[in-house]
Amino acid sequence: MQQNKEEIQLDLDSNKLEFDIMNIPSSCVIVICDGKAKLRELPPFGEYKIVTHQGKVKRMRREEGEEF
Repeated sequence: MQQNKEEIQLDLDSNKLEFDIMNIPSSCVIVICDGKAKLRELPPFGEYKIVTHQGKVKRMRREEGEEF
């Protein structure tokens, strides 16, 4: 399965984040840090780990699994 990665532009003048929910995956996460926003689709089975350091996002790691 292809991982859906997308960077979302923040409007720093109005401090708003706007996106069309009809154009994003039905199961996803949006992470905001330092004026950047990133959207990642969640795997059907697995985990998505968000690693932080000193209050900032350093890494987003996807770990998939499957039913046995």
